[in-house]
Amino acid sequence: MAAAMITKIRIFSIIILLSAAVNTAAGKKDGYSTEVSPKTLKLNKEKLTRIQLYWHDTVAGRKPSSVAVLPSLKNGSMFGLVHMFDNPLSVGPNLTTSAVVGRSQGLYASTAQDQVGLLMAMNFALTQGKYKGSTITILGRNTILQTVRELSVVGGSGRFRFARGFALANTYYFNPATFDAIVHYDIHVLHY
Repeated sequence: MAAAMITKIRIFSIIILLSAAVNTAAGKKDGYSTEVSPKTLKLNKEKLTRIQLYWHDTVAGRKPSSVAVLPSLKNGSMFGLVHMFDNPLSVGPNLTTSAVVGRSQGLYASTAQDQVGLLMAMNFALTQGKYKGSTITILGRNTILQTVRELSVVGGSGRFRFARGFALANTYYFNPATFDAIVHYDIHVLHY
């Protein structure tokens, strides 16, 4: 009986060693990942696309597109304020006369104690045209009192898979009484 058990253990050990050797030869290094050729995802040639849109942040009124989910500490910089938003994206600055081509969904949080500086995390979800159904993910620091701010494009989906790049934000309109704003985004994105 003991000899039969030892034989079974040896056979089982050989099967495990062979399985490990086959997985290593196939490119599997850790049991849960595999090296894949970029050609399997049709990643041939990278393109650079420039997209210019207007971001409409409506804080006041009957139907705001941006709402505070955590109030500020009531200091000059608004430190601690967190807003969630679902803002329209349009081709031009006037929402009533310009085509809405998507939504910007995400959050901004006031993260600076000595100035007005926001952490922006958002997806530009495009709903019209060539890039319909695709998103561009933007993350970065936005010191809104500067004329032009640069944020990072950190990813995307659909036609913007593996995206990277930068976005320049420039305030087109700001109402200090309501905090409503229109911001022009000039996005340069590398993608396949």
